Amino acid sequence: MGYRVAIVGATGEVGRTFLKVLEERNFPVDDLLLFASERSEGTRLTFKGKEYEVKALNKQPSFKGIDLALFSAGSGVSREYAPKFAENGAVVVDNSSAWRMDPEVPLIVPEVNPEDIKMFKNKGIIANPNCSTIQMVVVLKPIYDEAGVRRVVVATYQSVSGAGAKAIRELEEQTKAWCSGGEIPEARYIPKRIAFNVVPHIDVFMEEGYTKEELKMLNETRKIMHDDSIKVSATCVRVPVLYSHSEAVHVETRSEISPERAREVLSKAPGVVVIDDPSKGEYPLAIDVQGRDEVFVGRIRKDLAFEPGLAMWVVADNIRKGAATNAVQIAELLVKEGLV
Repeated sequence: MGYRVAIVGATGEVGRTFLKVLEERNFPVDDLLLFASERSEGTRLTFKGKEYEVKALNKQPSFKGIDLALFSAGSGVSREYAPKFAENGAVVVDNSSAWRMDPEVPLIVPEVNPEDIKMFKNKGIIANPNCSTIQMVVVLKPIYDEAGVRRVVVATYQSVSGAGAKAIRELEEQTKAWCSGGEIPEARYIPKRIAFNVVPHIDVFMEEGYTKEELKMLNETRKIMHDDSIKVSATCVRVPVLYSHSEAVHVETRSEISPERAREVLSKAPGVVVIDDPSKGEYPLAIDVQGRDEVFVGRIRKDLAFEPGLAMWVVADNIRKGAATNAVQIAELLVKEGLV
C-alpha cells in the first residue's frame, strides 16, 4: 500500500533531504506533491528517477486527498497551513517550532517516546523536535532508564546548515575571501562573522539571558522525556562547520552509573553508535557523521563536577537525524501503527 505524500518547503535544505531519506528508506510513496514559496514555483526535483514540479503553496485551492504532509517551512507557514492539511485528512509532521510545546501536539523522537504518537489525533499534527534536542535525548534516554537524570549542562557546537542553505554559502564566501586576502563579506544569515570564529548566538535572546534555542533544549527535553523535574542549562554556539552538530553533555544522574556501564547501555540503545577509545584517537567527528542517520557518542567518562554523573561527546547530522530522518521515522511509525 502506498501513500500520497506532500512536502512543504521542498526546495530548502531539509526539504531536499526529505526526498533523499524517503527514497533511501523506501518509504511507500504512491504519489508525491511538492510545495514551496512562489519564488520556487516551477523548480523540478527528482525522486526515484522521476521529476516532480514544485508548486506554490499559496496558490493551492485544496489539500484534499493527501495522507501525509512533511513540513520544512518556517513557523509562520506551519501555523497557517498545517491545520489546513490536517483538516483535509492529512497527518502533518512539522519540522518548525510552531507546535512543539502545544499540549495537544506530540513531540516525537521515535527512539525515545514512540508511545506518544497516538496523541496526534487531537489536531492531526506531530511536531519534530529541535535538532540539538533530538540528538541529546536519544543518548539521554538509555541513561535515564538506567540511572535517572537530575540535571544536564550542555554546550552545543552547531553547524551553519542549521541556519539554512544561505548560511552555508555565507561561510563559504567568507572563507574564500579570507583565504584570498580579500574583503570578508558582512554577516547576513549568522549574527556575526562565522568564518574562523564561533558565535554564541542562535535564535533570539530572551529575558533570562538565554537564547530561544537554549530554552528549547530545556522545554523540549522535559516534554519528550515526560519529566518536568529535569534541569537543563544550555549554551548554544554556531561554529564554522557545514554539517553535523556536536555537543558536550554533562549529566547528573540520580544513581551511580560507571562509564563502562554507560558504554554498555548506550551500545545497545536504538539509533546510537558508540565510538569511544581516546587512546587510539577514536571519538565522533562532525565530518565523519555527515550523511549518517544515527547519533554518535564518545568520550564517555565520569563527570568531575556532578556526583554521580557522566560527561559525553554527542554528534549527529543535524539535517538528517536532526530534521529529515527523524520526521521520516515518525512517518514510518505512523504506518507501523496503522495511523495513516
